[in-house]
Amino acid sequence: MANIITAIDIGSHKVCAVIAIVDDEGKAKVIGESSYPAYGIKKGEITGIDEAINSIASALTGAERMAGLTVSSAYVTINGKQIISNNNKGVVAISDSEISEDDVFRALEQAKTVAIPPAREIIHLIPRQFIVDQQSGIKVPIGMTGTRLEVDAHIISAPSTAIHNLQKCIQSIGLRIEGTVFSGWAAAQSVLTQTEKELGVMLLDFGGGTVSITTFVEDSITYSTSIPFGGSNITRDLAAGLRLSLDDAEKVKIRADEIFRSAEMPNSKDDDGKPKKTDILDVAQLDIEGVKTISRKLFTDIIGARVEEIFDLIKANVDQSGNDYKLPAGIVITGGSALVPEITSLAKKNFGVPARIGTPKGLEGLVDGISSPAYAAAQGLIIYALGDEVYRGDSRFSSNNNSKKKGGSQGGLFGRLGGLFKNILP
Repeated sequence: MANIITAIDIGSHKVCAVIAIVDDEGKAKVIGESSYPAYGIKKGEITGIDEAINSIASALTGAERMAGLTVSSAYVTINGKQIISNNNKGVVAISDSEISEDDVFRALEQAKTVAIPPAREIIHLIPRQFIVDQQSGIKVPIGMTGTRLEVDAHIISAPSTAIHNLQKCIQSIGLRIEGTVFSGWAAAQSVLTQTEKELGVMLLDFGGGTVSITTFVEDSITYSTSIPFGGSNITRDLAAGLRLSLDDAEKVKIRADEIFRSAEMPNSKDDDGKPKKTDILDVAQLDIEGVKTISRKLFTDIIGARVEEIFDLIKANVDQSGNDYKLPAGIVITGGSALVPEITSLAKKNFGVPARIGTPKGLEGLVDGISSPAYAAAQGLIIYALGDEVYRGDSRFSSNNNSKKKGGSQGGLFGRLGGLFKNILP
């Protein structure tokens, strides 16, 4: 029987379900996808169980209909302002002269001793590097010789209540949770390149109600969190500044790129040789009662002020964490609000480094409907699961304490370890 992976990305504005089939070569092909408006979910957190269940069930049903099958388990994202991270080390004496899998997991268990309040649970324990007898920078220590093994790990935790509410929603529609994944970590799987992570990069998953922040330095994740601001704040500002309803302001924001292109004058060039742009934007096609045009300057000023404020909050958040971050590879912005006009220019100005829009890659099949930055976390969940599938046979290899593992070894020790490190190392 073919291996099926289901991913459910639970956002503040939409819930997206993706179903993929894994071929014999380990490649994932999307066979079903569907999105549904997120009700009962605010700023990444569940605020209404029944409404959230309905949104999740509706998205899943649409994906199942497209795929022509019914699924029994899924990987899900978790987000919210109370997601926090710590970096901690675990040290053990090597039981024999050669490092074994048991030595690795004893070191990981030691790293988990970082102070986590009783009301929180660890959702990810991500090894950044291993150190064997003062030799650092080791990614897979199994089989090496030494007397002392140290692991430098990144730990992401969430409130127990948030995890349990999410579990209740998923289990209420008859699904088993295979893994609960921080949305920023999921998005990183489908958006960032290996070179960017090696050089140093900050990924911003800019959603409707939150911005998930994930930083990498020297091929290792260094910081993870989320702030409770996003595209909905921009929509409210546009509604107030342009005197529109929230629904109409959302229309303008979503189709801004199309509107901006229609305002270009191809037969008239500016000093840089680019088409000149009129200040009057035609929004007649949006059928907004009483409004046919809006000012480009007013529109960009409103968006610019809010986005710069959010960027300032992100910088302050990372600076206050005390985590070192170097950004030679710059800023990568993904998520539903990544297509806001001029957002990369604002990021370059605010952070003083290069910036690009992160588009998800890595999957085949029916990906046309999930190819925009809004689906980075959904696609990333499938890629995350591809690694997780390899080591599912041994529960000790779980980097997620909410996973429900199946029995049965797959591929032997080194096959499972290969899946582990592929999955949890940047």
